[in-house]
Amino acid sequence: MKNIFNPIYRQDYLEGYSKGLDPYSKAKDDSNNTAFNDGFNSGRIDYESVNGSIVDGIPKKIINEKILEEFLMAGLLGINIDTEGYTHFQISVLVKWYQSGIEKYDPKENNYLLDILEENGIELNHS
Repeated sequence: MKNIFNPIYRQDYLEGYSKGLDPYSKAKDDSNNTAFNDGFNSGRIDYESVNGSIVDGIPKKIINEKILEEFLMAGLLGINIDTEGYTHFQISVLVKWYQSGIEKYDPKENNYLLDILEENGIELNHS
């Protein structure tokens, strides 16, 4: 990443990053746009770090930041998780996030949070 503070570079970098996160997109091989290429490579590395290498195939369910945070919250709240439809690689990533939440689990806080959610009409299925 050369100059992320340059607005033109940043815009091209972020465009490339978002394309890199999309497993169906391909890098522009003929592009001389360094910012786009740097962003694409960074996005692809981030995608593959949680979903596995694209050469191994694209999984049916794709993990993103939102899903990782949901698994962390499930661990924090002590809620069971459903890993159906994820690959073995993805499950290993999700379990790490879930376990990270479990390590911070406090039953007193869990009950307090569940009470607040119930007061606001939000019910969580947990068993």
